[in-house]
Amino acid sequence: MYNFDELFDRKNTGSLKWDQFKERLKLQYNVEDASDILPMWVADMDFAIPQVVSDAIKERLDHPIFGYSYVSDECKNAIVAWFERRHSWHIDPNTLMFHQGVVPALGTIIETFTKPGDKICISTPVYPAFFSIPKAQDRKVVECDLVLDNHSMKFDFTALEEQFRDGVKVYVLCSPHNPGGVVWTREDLEQLVQLCIQYDVLLISDEIHADIVFDGYKHIPTLTVKDAEKAKIITCIAPTKTFNIAGVHAAIMVVPDKELRAKLNADKLAHGRDDLNVLAAAAVKAAYEKGDDWVDAMIAYVSSNMDVVVEELNKLDGIKVSKPQSTYLIWIDYRGTGFSESEMMHRLLEKGKLAIEPGTKYSEAGRGFLRMNVACPLETVKDGIERFKKALV
Repeated sequence: MYNFDELFDRKNTGSLKWDQFKERLKLQYNVEDASDILPMWVADMDFAIPQVVSDAIKERLDHPIFGYSYVSDECKNAIVAWFERRHSWHIDPNTLMFHQGVVPALGTIIETFTKPGDKICISTPVYPAFFSIPKAQDRKVVECDLVLDNHSMKFDFTALEEQFRDGVKVYVLCSPHNPGGVVWTREDLEQLVQLCIQYDVLLISDEIHADIVFDGYKHIPTLTVKDAEKAKIITCIAPTKTFNIAGVHAAIMVVPDKELRAKLNADKLAHGRDDLNVLAAAAVKAAYEKGDDWVDAMIAYVSSNMDVVVEELNKLDGIKVSKPQSTYLIWIDYRGTGFSESEMMHRLLEKGKLAIEPGTKYSEAGRGFLRMNVACPLETVKDGIERFKKALV
């Protein structure tokens, strides 16, 4: 029904993944010619978006007027119905607030509820915006490393409580986790929420990868766990990872607490920020109303890609890989090769002609690891595997 094997030429489309990365490689790694390097790095898919989303945008384009707009109740109801249907999470539509992306939303929340010098706690390795945005706002970032356990990651709650006790104002959670692909258990989330209540820490829960979870695991929305209503929690969700529409710029903050919502509304007024643009609203509504079948098929395809990569890379000396529980990102342990990160990246880029992410991009806790994006046709995955093998020769 859906052809995820189809290859699309994304070059010269203004693609960060396929076009701009070449300049980054030249600057960061002194790569002179990046024309034949395969990009499997940034987290977007090489799959066509669902036809229902394309059709919705085209339908809106057919109306010749693009005046001031707002997010309709129908769009909000589509969001609510999706999370009820897919995650057993009932969201009051009145608690929805819109933004241009989860990363901008993170910046808005930190700016609104903290001041320069305040401590923002994160569990590392983690998505780079979690530390780059607070640092850019002159906040103090406190890193609490996750514990590597049988190639998965776990919270160190003892260390986390020590940090909270020392005056942390905000904790930013990545759920499911990027880059580790961990789906946090209800018990994990309950323990985290209790700590946030005890030490009056605002919990920002980034759940942008919530929809991409593999068989045997289930995403638990943070706002559904025990005593969540007693904590200060703002959850960020978006259709952008799920449906490959990051370029549309659309995200949602779920803010049940009236006081938190009032402060965010005041910040919105102070910055003259609007809600979703007219095409983004059309895309969001269509995706959440009609995208179930496409997402189910995409997850199955990516899961199969994961299996191929895990099987092939584990055959290589010094490489260890476990299938993640979620996301379309594989976290590769190359510490057994004895290569430094600079040597490994040089080999990948110069010998293998493959661009994947170095682990230290996700903090020092990621040293010795790589992140590979496998949300692409199987032919591309197989090409990436062969390039990876060539890099190690």
